[in-house]
Amino acid sequence: MLLVAVGLAVYLAVGYWNKGNDKLPVIGEVQDFSLENVDGKQITLADTEGKPRLVYFFFTECPDVCPITTYMLSQTQDLLAKDGSFGKDVEFVSISFDPLNDTREAIKAFADRFHADYSGWYFLRGDQEQVRTLAAESFKVLIYGDNKDNFAHANLIGLVDRDNRLRGLYDAGDTENVTPEFLAGALKRLARE
Repeated sequence: MLLVAVGLAVYLAVGYWNKGNDKLPVIGEVQDFSLENVDGKQITLADTEGKPRLVYFFFTECPDVCPITTYMLSQTQDLLAKDGSFGKDVEFVSISFDPLNDTREAIKAFADRFHADYSGWYFLRGDQEQVRTLAAESFKVLIYGDNKDNFAHANLIGLVDRDNRLRGLYDAGDTENVTPEFLAGALKRLARE
């Protein structure tokens, strides 16, 4: 009996340590885009590649999940800034799908509320249909409605590797599991690959 218990303990320990070495699966490829950043520059997918990124779709007049999730991302930013990896090794990309209301100025005011560090965090805007297509085809994020009064969207955060492959999709509403610490760890794990 003791031999079985020891064998089981060794099996579980090896499984636990190997689990951390498993690579995240490739869910899909992120399609190319060209969107306007808050500084007025056009940003393409190629401009963001080379570093793992978190990608989130939002609108500034969102009454519920967007501010909460952006706050969680700002906490993740702070964790990554402590070890010097934010902006240097990892980045964030937040993309608005409400170009009518989300001017560069409105997006900057929204981002500033969450002390966004623009050296590692893009806040982008562009054509509504282009953004919807990018969200649906690259990130499995569906966006419904056509204005701030009737928008509904999946509250998902995408994890993208340095080669523009989607490696994770996280439900931002699952605050028990999807925490700033979890997101920072996922980015660092991809940065080491």
